[in-house]
Amino acid sequence: MIAEYFEIISFAMPQFFLLVLLLPVVIFWYVWYGNKQQGSLKVSSAKNFAGLTSWINIYRHIPFVFRMLALTFFIIAMARPQYKTEEQQAEGDGLDIILCLDVSGSMTAQDFLPNRMEAAKKVAIDFIDKRITDRIGIVIFSGESFTQCPLTTDKAVLIAAVEGIRNGLLEDGTSIGDGLATSVDRLRSSKSKSKVVILLTDGENNGGLIGPANAKEIAKAYGVKVYTIGVGTDGYAPTPTNTPMGVVMQQQKVSIDEKLLTEIANETGGRYFRAKDNEGLQNIYKLIDTLEKSKVTITQFTRYTERYFPFVMLGLMMLLVEMILRFTVLKKFP
Repeated sequence: MIAEYFEIISFAMPQFFLLVLLLPVVIFWYVWYGNKQQGSLKVSSAKNFAGLTSWINIYRHIPFVFRMLALTFFIIAMARPQYKTEEQQAEGDGLDIILCLDVSGSMTAQDFLPNRMEAAKKVAIDFIDKRITDRIGIVIFSGESFTQCPLTTDKAVLIAAVEGIRNGLLEDGTSIGDGLATSVDRLRSSKSKSKVVILLTDGENNGGLIGPANAKEIAKAYGVKVYTIGVGTDGYAPTPTNTPMGVVMQQQKVSIDEKLLTEIANETGGRYFRAKDNEGLQNIYKLIDTLEKSKVTITQFTRYTERYFPFVMLGLMMLLVEMILRFTVLKKFP
């Protein structure tokens, strides 16, 4: 605990610690002067004073101990201990980004570890952590779409929103058009110079109120750049499926409408990517992170808060205890 304390404490005037060298001198003088001044009380019989003499000899040095402690605390106070905190201030022009994630039943396929949805959530959280000044929002879709989190710079809220995503929150299906349209609507009133949607899906559009072509035109009208990501291995993928016998693992064919996703990306100024495993998905998000860089200036500074006052109070407390002992229970009688 003490080691942790001194990791965040620094001293503005450490040269005052040289005064600690005077403490041994004071102790030596006290011992030498005490021995010199010590005398003997001559009485006809010392029998009645034996207990009193023993008690005084044991406790008579206690006031001096408290005085030494007081001097030690005063020296620490003069060295000006300070609480050190390092802070970073980020300034710049951030982007407005919507992460649009497919949460349909097929996202539970286990060609990614542990499955597509959990892999997508992990890379989304990593991406959020790296975007310092950007506003980010979360939209999820399956048979319908929903805003999981509006645009915000609060990373804790965003991460909690991503962690709360699971299969079954919405009606099943794959409505790419609804997901994209809802994402664009979140960006519609944005004043940012760059508005981006990162749309991730593992299937083909099969429902919804707004078709993908119409959603694409809406994105173009509002100047929204769309990056599309198709997730899924080639061929078949093991997928948990509900049956009358319970949940069983079945091999389901991976069907991604790459033509549609490529068209949406190209016509809005973005790019289409295909992720076939966890590593590939991570690399795609890293690439998008480099393509959509915001202008950020980071200023790091250290703030100091004075912490000498507690040591001054401790020193005064030690002096007070010394005075109470010296003039009460340990009072010297002539």
